[in-house]
Amino acid sequence: MKQELAAVFALMKLLVTKLHVQKTELFIEKLLVALKEKFQDHWYPDNPSKGQAYRCIRVNLSNSQDPELLRACKESGVQFCELGLPPVLTLWVDPGEVACRLDSRMFSSRATSAIWMILTTVTTKSGKKGGRASVLDKRCLPLVKHVQPPSTNILQQGSPRM
Repeated sequence: MKQELAAVFALMKLLVTKLHVQKTELFIEKLLVALKEKFQDHWYPDNPSKGQAYRCIRVNLSNSQDPELLRACKESGVQFCELGLPPVLTLWVDPGEVACRLDSRMFSSRATSAIWMILTTVTTKSGKKGGRASVLDKRCLPLVKHVQPPSTNILQQGSPRM
């Protein structure tokens, strides 16, 4: 679960757009604690699809305030509306896979392309940057195994989700 939560950390750093860096990191730390507690008895590495719905975080127009996001907001002193999250977001956190779907009609292609560019950046072990400049925390870089191009609006670790 540690690697999957690190991938959530990386994605949330990219998606939370309106807060100062320190507030963003505090919010994400509180979110990761909430998710770890929630997933503790619902984590099945031998059967990753078991409990998928339970481990899904959703932001949408009809039910935009996920309980774990609200808890992290409360514990970090942040209002939900201050996060700047896309109006439609689905985040699946499963053993061996973290996937994020953004609704392309609601989330600009420019932002999606920026996320794509950041997630596909490679940094070598020696610290030299390969390709584009890296802005991700070093603990998050090895987690992204397979990333779809921005036209699909899916960012993920692991195999494609249907």
